[in-house]
Amino acid sequence: MWHKPRLMTAVSDLLLLAGGVALLVAAVIWGAPRLRLFPLNEVLVTHELREVRHSDVQQVLSALLHGNFFTVSPEAIRLSLEQLPWVRRAEVWRKWPARIEVRIEEQQAAAHWGDGQGELVNTFGEVFSAPLTREQPLPRLSGPTGSAGEVLRRYAEFAQLLKPVGVLPAHVALSPRLAWLLKMENGMLVELGREQAKAPIRVRLQRFVEYYPSLSETRHGRPIAVDMRYPNGFALRFPASAVQEVKGKK
Repeated sequence: MWHKPRLMTAVSDLLLLAGGVALLVAAVIWGAPRLRLFPLNEVLVTHELREVRHSDVQQVLSALLHGNFFTVSPEAIRLSLEQLPWVRRAEVWRKWPARIEVRIEEQQAAAHWGDGQGELVNTFGEVFSAPLTREQPLPRLSGPTGSAGEVLRRYAEFAQLLKPVGVLPAHVALSPRLAWLLKMENGMLVELGREQAKAPIRVRLQRFVEYYPSLSETRHGRPIAVDMRYPNGFALRFPASAVQEVKGKK
């Protein structure tokens, strides 16, 4: 090739042209903000928002939508949006030539979580913090850290088993020792204890459902608690006043 001047000249011209194009592109990208090229003209939120406040979204966008189409950071916007209450996930992308599109997946509350400090459980069994924007008849779940998904799954199972008696759990609690306790809508406590191979939780709750209609027919009235931790039976606890009244009549 060194003995072919014309070829060397052509290669040199090609390299110069490629270099010039690269410099031009770099100059356009670097200089675009200063030359006010490629301005953003529109921001589109693609889904209707029910829980997330529009004012919060606008505040995030107004703080981060500086520069032009190329310099705005979709990732920074996404991370900021996901810090808002009721936002589970956000997606942000550029839409040529002058638009930013935002998709927000809102949290869907399935239950209250814990001791009433504003924590909720979503339908995926994830704990999040957000104020309720309207009245919702949500059950309360509680358990050790990391157990929200399992407690939510068990709540759905318990609610299905209890349908025949028409009373749902208002509170499902899992203790640190992995024992289950239900508080029914009528205030009755149902102690189910720990999962056992010989007497599974499901079987014990089915036994409770079977005998539930007769529980209000006891001579002491309706019990305040039912202990279902026994393999083949259960124990009842009554208000102390009811027991004393019965004792006085003997």
